Amino acid sequence: MKPLHDPLYITAVFKQVGDAYPTDRGTELKYSREENPTVRKLEDKLAELEGSDNALAFNSGMSAISTLYFSLLEGGDKVVLSMEGYGTTIELAKLLRKFGVDVKLAYPSADSLIETIDEETKLVLVETMTNPTLKVIDVPEVAKRCREVGAILVVDNTFVTPLLYKPLEDGASYVVHSLTKYIAGHNDVLGGAVLWNGEFSRDLWEWRRRLGTIIQPFDAWMIERGMRTLEVRFERQSENAMAIAEFLKDHPKVREVHYPGLKDDPYYKVARRLFKKDLYGGVVAFDLGSGDNALAFLRGLKRIFPSPSLGGVESIATYPVKSAAKTLDEEIREILGITDGLIRLSVGLEPLDELIEDIDNALGVVR
Repeated sequence: MKPLHDPLYITAVFKQVGDAYPTDRGTELKYSREENPTVRKLEDKLAELEGSDNALAFNSGMSAISTLYFSLLEGGDKVVLSMEGYGTTIELAKLLRKFGVDVKLAYPSADSLIETIDEETKLVLVETMTNPTLKVIDVPEVAKRCREVGAILVVDNTFVTPLLYKPLEDGASYVVHSLTKYIAGHNDVLGGAVLWNGEFSRDLWEWRRRLGTIIQPFDAWMIERGMRTLEVRFERQSENAMAIAEFLKDHPKVREVHYPGLKDDPYYKVARRLFKKDLYGGVVAFDLGSGDNALAFLRGLKRIFPSPSLGGVESIATYPVKSAAKTLDEEIREILGITDGLIRLSVGLEPLDELIEDIDNALGVVR
């Protein structure tokens, strides 16, 4: 008998008499903090999606990033991060300074990152598309510089997904995802992943084992289920986002729209060159001029849900200065254009006309 879908292994332990059962990658199957068949199935499917040789799944995106930090870094190492990224990713790196890790922040452009990366650099972490103003990084150019100095390049590909871009093909050492977002896609489960080519990293696996950051089997099963509709979801979300960006661009209450699919967006050309499809993601950011206007807009929404996340089937509006960018220094937020009036909109699968109507009505209360 062969079931249509893989079974769910909700068990903490596995039978062991003498040596534990060996897995396909040379580890032992005995305790679900280390290995679990449901988690392994998810990892295989993630590797297939990303086109990678290896994948490890974690219980959140930050678990993936923190375990990677512990595996790759030691006292005296230099890390270069884009100053526009998920605030907790940057915050955690800064906390590693107490262990002797040197952390440098660079403006999110290939030129600035390349200038900051030198022979002392151990690790570089960037996002393909930045959060929240959607700057698209020329990853191949950054990867070229990392190869020149022998640095490890980690690319967070959450906003773009492997459907549009696969950083490993352009020289990234590792790719990370918050599986919570588009890959799971339903705003009901947390998860993260690290993917890479070449030999299996037993060291990274061991750090996951020590830290206990493996994803739980039921969550892995939920994410694998969500992956089955990733392509149709992401394409619809991206198409809706493009239409909403064009609507916002012409609206008198909106000062500025950030969306790399707009032909006059400063990141359109690099996005067009990197992305495999004529799609630009399901997130749109726009500036309403002031914090009062941003909050009035959020209060005026009826169909779209105000919340600090993205990538699910429901549309979500986020206020970055009070969520993902809250931990960034005010001076850095100003440099990046993360203003008090900025809204980040993750576009879902609702009918487009209903979304535009809700946005238009909420903009009606903005001064």
